[in-house]
Amino acid sequence: FWAALEEVYPESRQQRCWMHKTMNVLNCLPKSLQPKAKQALHQIWQANTREDAEKAFDLFLKTDEPKYPKAALCLDKDRDELMAFYDFPAQHGQSMRTSNPIES
Repeated sequence: FWAALEEVYPESRQQRCWMHKTMNVLNCLPKSLQPKAKQALHQIWQANTREDAEKAFDLFLKTDEPKYPKAALCLDKDRDELMAFYDFPAQHGQSMRTSNPIES
């Protein structure tokens, strides 16, 4: 899908769904750590500003990467696509950060 979109609309931006990414990251962690990690991930995409989101993102990586590199890589590899909604007016953020119409 993304390849076709890029071919037809080369200047379009991609936004990864935070709900799906959260589930993917949590699946890389032990069950006992998932509630705390979920809270930390929410701190990223619920931040009021990109700057606050970037700080929360870096904190998650710093905290979890040494012991859980797979979870950190799962999150970090899509950083630009996850943070894209911060480049648009705030009123569009809710509908842009998820692909689920119920959540948006």
